[in-house]
Formats: sequence, C-alpha cells, structure tokens
Amino acid sequence: MALINRGNDLAGSASLAQLALQTALSQLGVSEHPVGSNSGPMVNEYLKSVGLNPGYAWCQAFVHWCYEQAAEQARENNPVIKTAGVQDCWNRTAVQFKITKEEALKSPELLKPGYQFILSFGKGAGHTGMVESMDGQTIHTIEGNSNTNGSREGYEVVRHKRNLTDPFLLGFIKY
Repeated sequence: MALINRGNDLAGSASLAQLALQTALSQLGVSEHPVGSNSGPMVNEYLKSVGLNPGYAWCQAFVHWCYEQAAEQARENNPVIKTAGVQDCWNRTAVQFKITKEEALKSPELLKPGYQFILSFGKGAGHTGMVESMDGQTIHTIEGNSNTNGSREGYEVVRHKRNLTDPFLLGFIKY
C-alpha cells in the first residue's frame, strides 16, 4: 500500500495527524489485562486492526488503530502501513514521508503533533508511538505497549519524554 501524504488536508478543522493524536490521548491509561499478556479488551482491538490475535507486541498496532479511527472520522484512507512491525513500517514507508533523525536534529520544527517516531534497537526490535509536542530537542510522546519506565515491552498507553539525541531514534513518519 502506498502512503498518501496528507500534508495540510483538513478533516473539519483538524488534520488527520491531529485527529489520530486526539484518539491516542483518549487511550491514555488503557492497559493489558492481565498485565504482561499483550491482550485485553482494547489491546485486542489495536492488534485486530493489523490482522493479529491477542498476544503480540502492540505499539505499532496502537499507532495504526489511532490513525484508523481518525481516517474513519475524516472519511479518508488510513495512511499507516498495516503491520505490527515497527521496522517493517519504517522500511515500507516511502522516503518522502520520512524525517530522519539527522534532519530532525537540524530542523526540529519539521516535527508535528501526530507524527510517528521510530526507535530501532537492532535485529528487528523496535518501538514506536506518536509525537504529542516538541520542546527544543525534547519529544513529548504518546506510546502504547510501554510503561512509566519507558519500556518497549510495557503494558499500557502512557506519555513519555524522549530526546532527539536518543541513540535508538531512527526517525519520524509524517502523515
């Protein structure tokens, strides 16, 4: 599936990225049941959106689900690659929709609320979520499958602060 750049297209008064971020914010505090199971009523919905049953890591599925809800509201197509793989999403996204870490460090103003960030830990392991806001080089994020310690193997939807200099930060996807 090719990604479509939404640019400044509006859905009502909000862009698709803003609508997806609003959806993500509405999910703060959602957690796995039982903790550590990669399942639960909403977690199962996130995973279902990418065609998976309960039990899988769900940070990428969370981003996909948030954009799915926003796209339905805006009567648009979901631009997020339908995958649960963070690295797969990054690799399959067209280059014109990516902002590399180096580009973001030079021009943090390129990053907008609702953009997806990508962390890569090597050997296919990754983590993702959405930019809520920027403060200098600090990225305020909303993340699924994390916890208050910032784990990539957490159990809830939480807010975090990350930094543009994070050695695992690969870049951002703009929708």
